[in-house]
Amino acid sequence: MPLPLSGLRVAILVDDGFEQIELTSPMAALAAAGADVDIVSPAAQTVRSWNHTDWGRLFSVTRTLLESNADEYDALVLPGGVISPDRLRRNADALEFVHGCCAAGKPVAAICHGPQLLIEADVVRGRQVTSFPSIRTDLQNAGATWMDEPLVVDRGLITSRSPADLADFNRGMIAEFAKCRHAAVAAARAR
Repeated sequence: MPLPLSGLRVAILVDDGFEQIELTSPMAALAAAGADVDIVSPAAQTVRSWNHTDWGRLFSVTRTLLESNADEYDALVLPGGVISPDRLRRNADALEFVHGCCAAGKPVAAICHGPQLLIEADVVRGRQVTSFPSIRTDLQNAGATWMDEPLVVDRGLITSRSPADLADFNRGMIAEFAKCRHAAVAAARAR
């Protein structure tokens, strides 16, 4: 029996300063569910994580942002941390990538400060979301309904508040991404 995400291609979009556990935990959950995962970044070779209060590990970049296209992926993950989302939301290519995934109706999972990219890509208006509390007002000003919940899922948009919510985030992400996989399989069979 195939794993729930077998054949699903997922991009995790980061720049230096993402919260380490917000990449490693979802990436492990996705791999265990059978997804093919790429770390996509403006950086060419490696990105450095942030681990609670100091710099963390280096991670190899699978594909640079410039050589990647939203059309190549079935789903997107946006880890938080303060630095990475702030850098990415000032990067036109990153915003185009995020907007492309959202415009195509692909599921997007964002945790902690990751929703800052959703604000800047103008894709949260009319959506229910959660995030790290410090960006609540930003999300509301962008037209989202903010909820203080460990997990909020709204039409393929999966959001969580912080690393404390990773178990819920991973569960919700796998469930929503599996819906995407099942829809793709059904469409392929209908052809």
